[in-house]
Amino acid sequence: MPKRVFIKTYGCQMNVYDSARMAELLAPLGYALSERPEGSDLVILNTCHIREKAAEKVFSELGTIRRLQRARERRGERMLIAVGGCVAQAEGEELLRRAPFVDLVFGPQAYHRLPEMIGRALHRGETVRDTSFPPEAKFDYLPDSAGAGAVSAFLTVQEGCDKFCSFCVVPYTRGAEFSRPAAAVLAEAERLVAGGAREITLLGQNVNAYHGTAPDSGEWRLGRLIEALAALPELARIRYMTSHPRDVDETLVAAHRDVPQLMPFLHLPVQSGSDRVLAAMNRRHRADDYRRTVEALRRARPDLALSSDFIVGFPGENDDDFRRTLTLVTEIGYAQAFSFKYSPRPGTPAAAAADQVPEPVKSERLAALQQLLQSQQHTFNRACIGRELPVLFEKPGRDAGQLVGRSPYLQPVHAELPAEQIGKIVAVEIQAALANSLAGAPAGETAAEAAA
Repeated sequence: MPKRVFIKTYGCQMNVYDSARMAELLAPLGYALSERPEGSDLVILNTCHIREKAAEKVFSELGTIRRLQRARERRGERMLIAVGGCVAQAEGEELLRRAPFVDLVFGPQAYHRLPEMIGRALHRGETVRDTSFPPEAKFDYLPDSAGAGAVSAFLTVQEGCDKFCSFCVVPYTRGAEFSRPAAAVLAEAERLVAGGAREITLLGQNVNAYHGTAPDSGEWRLGRLIEALAALPELARIRYMTSHPRDVDETLVAAHRDVPQLMPFLHLPVQSGSDRVLAAMNRRHRADDYRRTVEALRRARPDLALSSDFIVGFPGENDDDFRRTLTLVTEIGYAQAFSFKYSPRPGTPAAAAADQVPEPVKSERLAALQQLLQSQQHTFNRACIGRELPVLFEKPGRDAGQLVGRSPYLQPVHAELPAEQIGKIVAVEIQAALANSLAGAPAGETAAEAAA
């Protein structure tokens, strides 16, 4: 019987990618993926430290896993518990103090050593902690990704960040910026496409800071990498996230203009519309810099839609600062966005700031911002009604005979289609804008039914 591993993934798409690579790394050791922790020989929690109370959520989950571990021990069986990712990196010592039954603690740059760590835990009975930033690039030690057959796939091309925003833990948990060589990225993309991927999303903590070694000599920026990926047969769509406004260069703007496979949807976090708050955040750009970047992108691709991240209630933010954020949102217009109340992250400069904003004020500002953002999203979705959009269908929908896919603007789209259309791009006439998705029918079908 194969051993079973359950991997629970928290947070960002990069963690989703990392979890998939962990599964590939463990397969030669005889571990098959399980959908449940019950009965698993190894449980891995791949954690994220960005959201509020991230660590407490992990400890709560560990309480449940510990009960399963004890039940197996009573039957004379062994269950290894591992905590990986950014919470492990940032709070590994505290984690082992509060949950001493955890066998493995490892950071996001060390998971390529999982086979060695598991061996030490199983055969030596050690509690293993590896939260180092090893000098070797972990990608050099991972097996070639076989491509899991997913229609839409993630591909990490860049990790880490050198920006040191005052609210962010990424430089401390993921380390300095590192870009994979372009040849390695292209080779993995080819395997993903051969496995059935029609769409690839390039991932990085600061993906448009990509500066990978070129296949011949020199280096490529993200725009040049996208051009090369667009030459792959059968790769119909390219996306990338997450970006920093300071790293949108001319080659990337040109890629949005010249590469049809690059989707007209961009996640470009701004965080605040106030220059004073942006300076306190150490964002290294002003609100007008962001406006000019958006203007250049929209000149290159007039149908471009935007998403963004916003933090309200950052230390020192006053009413005027918040009004500037609302003004920027109104001027730019977003198809979707993510917004959060500021919450301190231990070890970051902003956590020690004296002028913390009261919680009721944060809540009031967040409610006002989200009302504006949701109104913009609903307006954008309603404007799609009656339009014909190319939809890449990925999987069955909730209802029988229904498939769900994504529009170029990343909106979920539901339509009645046979399963054979999974993996294909179908022209869909949008008939309804729901709360978080669109509904439609294959183009031409509605007109044919009306004529009948």
